[in-house]
Amino acid sequence: MTERQDPTCSARGCRAAAQWALRWNNPKLHTPERRKIWTACDDHRASLEEFLSLRGFLKDTVSTKELT
Repeated sequence: MTERQDPTCSARGCRAAAQWALRWNNPKLHTPERRKIWTACDDHRASLEEFLSLRGFLKDTVSTKELT
């Protein structure tokens, strides 16, 4: 059995621990109920949410603790 690793931030070049899960989907590619997940640290949460929101992809943001 492998050890579960804590998620790291999805921002390019960031290796910080992620506290947030940004759930999104691209309606041109995914069914409405499908959710992809990017993880974010506190420093990158707003910029990643903005990136997804501007494209109409962001569905919600939750704590990574809610994913377990």
